[in-house]
Amino acid sequence: MNDLTRQSAAVLADAIASKEVTAVEVTQAHLDRIAAVDGKVHAFLHVTADSALAQAKAVDAKVAAGTPLGALAGVPLGLKDVLAMKGEPTTAGSKILEGWRPPYDSTVVARLRAADIVILGKTNMDEFAMGSSTEHSAYGPTHNPWDLDRIPGGSGGGSAAALAAFEAPLAIGTDTGGSIRQPASVTGTVGVKPTYGGVSRYGQIALASSLDQPGPCARSVLDTALLHAAIAGHDPRDSTSINATVPDVVAAAKKADVRGMRIGVVTELSGDGYQAGVSQRYAEALDILRELGAEIVEVSCPHFEYALGAYYLILPSEASSNLARFDGMRYGLRAGDDGKNSVEQVMAITREAGFGPEVKRRIMLGTYALSSGYYDAYYGQAQKVRTLITRDFNAAFEKVDVLVSPTAPTTAFKLGEKLDDPLAMYLNDVATIPVNLAGIGAMSLPIGLAPEDGLPVGMQIMAPAMADDRLYLAGGALEAALTDKWGHLLIEEAPAL
Repeated sequence: MNDLTRQSAAVLADAIASKEVTAVEVTQAHLDRIAAVDGKVHAFLHVTADSALAQAKAVDAKVAAGTPLGALAGVPLGLKDVLAMKGEPTTAGSKILEGWRPPYDSTVVARLRAADIVILGKTNMDEFAMGSSTEHSAYGPTHNPWDLDRIPGGSGGGSAAALAAFEAPLAIGTDTGGSIRQPASVTGTVGVKPTYGGVSRYGQIALASSLDQPGPCARSVLDTALLHAAIAGHDPRDSTSINATVPDVVAAAKKADVRGMRIGVVTELSGDGYQAGVSQRYAEALDILRELGAEIVEVSCPHFEYALGAYYLILPSEASSNLARFDGMRYGLRAGDDGKNSVEQVMAITREAGFGPEVKRRIMLGTYALSSGYYDAYYGQAQKVRTLITRDFNAAFEKVDVLVSPTAPTTAFKLGEKLDDPLAMYLNDVATIPVNLAGIGAMSLPIGLAPEDGLPVGMQIMAPAMADDRLYLAGGALEAALTDKWGHLLIEEAPAL
């Protein structure tokens, strides 16, 4: 085969199964690519080369023995460093967990192992998944392979950048308010936030438990569907896991047909505040969907304008509770333990040294919102807004099969441009946050390059809860039409590498 790092996951899996290439060769090619370019990109925090090659050798042994294989057996993957992987560093991008090696696998990792997917290592992220640019990582920012001076999105910028830089054909992200979809948008890749409860959160370091959701990332809709199928399904160890049949996302991706589908354009998620090139490519994508046989209708979701405010009360409140466990007493960093300080002082010194400024900001916001006398005024009111947003979605899905919007209001911005302006940073997720508040599924897929800067633009497709197959049905059709239009997939080269 030609350059193994440029092939899709589906092609690589077929080639491994047919003995055209070995899993070890595929894994080594990607490890070599990481060694060659990750010094510029910084997509990975930790590369597990030895264990990856051992996993690949095990896959080759299964191929030789004729043992049945998973659909992605032998294909390499980058794992967001918020998911526990037994014996390997798991930091959530924070100094407070530096050096921690979990004694267990998260359910997502266990399912990747069961599917014989090769884990290359842990990818960079905003600390505890708090951010939209991967600049809040305690281990330095990740750079966008399209332009190394620009952000790769966040919080899962490492996973998206690894895909765009051809360091891995597959990646896992987590999405609390857009952390899979917004990085996919600005790197020209595909990312899916499954229905809440569709993929187990067991072993994911929690940010906001009612919002967090692991999900698949790749460079094509089919590859994303194959990974989705490998990690989804009920898990009794996660109390929020849905005990229901997973929709056949792979069949939907292969069918890729929107004829007769009613697609709703959310009026509140476009227009003012969106970059001209983003709006242009979005309008063109709507025209293509119309040409493919879909009916495009406008849909109003009037309470979406309050989503950002509600989210930034709910998320910090849950984060302040979840992050209370990081106190220097049980695992991770311990500072100030010189025999002179009390336990309380050690905890305070550890948290001061271990948490970055964005994490501290959100902990303080959340603690205040939950404090006596303010709970009902802030957290309680935000939950009421959440209910109204869910009702908006329910009413919309009575009229249409899926909803669409731009994924992000702009293309990738410059590193440092919004770092000192939290509100400007938070506005990057204005279109993605409503999905998390309602617990439904959504996809971002590339729809072209913005004319003014030549950077990727993403479209968001949203579907009702446990109807994730509709994302792949519509996304696959649009991707195929755009591929025909360009003559190739969006990513042929990582332009900056």
